[in-house]
Amino acid sequence: MAAAATPPSDPSSADAPHVPVLLRPLLAAVAPVTGQWLDGTFGAGGYSRGLLAAGAERVIGVDRDPLAFEMAEPWAADYGDRLVLQAGVFSRMDEYATGLDGVVLDLGVSSMQLDMAERGFSFLRDGPLDMRMSQDGPSAADLVNTATEAELADILFHFGEERASRRIARAITRARTEAPITTTLRLAEIVEGCLPRAKPGQSHPATRSFQGLRIAVNAEYDELYNGLMAAERALKPGGKLAVVTFHSIEDRMVKRFLQSRAGQTGRANRYAPETEAVAPAFTLDTRRAVGPDDTELAENPRARSAKLRVATRTDAPAGTVEARAIGMPQLKGSR
Repeated sequence: MAAAATPPSDPSSADAPHVPVLLRPLLAAVAPVTGQWLDGTFGAGGYSRGLLAAGAERVIGVDRDPLAFEMAEPWAADYGDRLVLQAGVFSRMDEYATGLDGVVLDLGVSSMQLDMAERGFSFLRDGPLDMRMSQDGPSAADLVNTATEAELADILFHFGEERASRRIARAITRARTEAPITTTLRLAEIVEGCLPRAKPGQSHPATRSFQGLRIAVNAEYDELYNGLMAAERALKPGGKLAVVTFHSIEDRMVKRFLQSRAGQTGRANRYAPETEAVAPAFTLDTRRAVGPDDTELAENPRARSAKLRVATRTDAPAGTVEARAIGMPQLKGSR
């Protein structure tokens, strides 16, 4: 590979765009970092920079948000051909590269997306109700203003884990008859009007509803489901899969996928018929999810709900799992 200029060595230093969540425990869990890695959620580049600083020879940074690569322009060239930027989705990672030494996925919305009011991800600042990670296709406003009440309730309940989903969906459909819902603050106000006032220390009342809509707009659970199987196909024997999640459904999907592919699911009960044993495709490096320590929480409060799981690819053939088997939420009807 061509020699590169000396790049910034610390992804959490002042010149870095943001503090990568659980980077230190992740690097410790996958050490030694060598060979070719794929960062399936490039974002502000924190994980890619961390992997390169730790010894990766080459990192392929994948993101569906064009802004991610625009923001990386001032520093990405410092790494020469050690850093390759690939526009796309991580569910297709095995089309971008195979024989990988490692794959890193940092799920959910990135800090840079949350902090930009014009992207419409946050209920804390007013902006267009967008939420599209790819900046393409139907927006959250399109969904909120065209979905039926039943469809909205289904999305809020299954994707946002919102218990008041029916009440909120009813309020949304009633409000949009007066005027289309096009801004984040108007939607947040509608949701707030359906729920008790948050107590000190509790999350904002609109948190779960915004999460559910964002996941629906970006098909995030489909992306995760297909991305986990793509990682299995893309990794070489001994390759590492490291996934950072931020809420219970994502973590459940990752946990059950790894357990299933590591051959640790077992029979539902002792009377169930035995199934033919399949060679495990992974071994589990973390039996339990790793969370942030006190130092990280002080540095980055957004890390409080983060969980890390790591597994090592075996030489068994790649396989598939059923979406329901790993707890992927299923809507009653697809849009």
